[in-house]
Amino acid sequence: QVQLVESGGGLVQPGGSLRLSCAASSKIFGIGDMSWYRQAPGKQRELVAAITRGGSANYADSVKGRFTITRDNAKNTVYLQMNSLKPEDTAVYYCNAESRLIHYWGQGTQVTVSS
Repeated sequence: QVQLVESGGGLVQPGGSLRLSCAASSKIFGIGDMSWYRQAPGKQRELVAAITRGGSANYADSVKGRFTITRDNAKNTVYLQMNSLKPEDTAVYYCNAESRLIHYWGQGTQVTVSS
């Protein structure tokens, strides 16, 4: 049963932008923190950005000033605006949502930054 649905990945040139979206099922109640992770080939999954229900955000140092995480609580949706993309941002990006100490994951969306 799919709980989180991601969209917005794709191929972009260096310096370009992409916006990822992740919609959580309405069957997930009381969502707290929402976040984006990424995993590049041969590397461990890493936290990119996280946002509390109240809107407080934090970012990995590698994306500060380039990525912005936002959320719409009414729509159970989290977004990741990615600007000034670099080849090293290439990875599969995963959405995560926490509810009552349970973590839900999306299926992942590929982001490729290449000329």
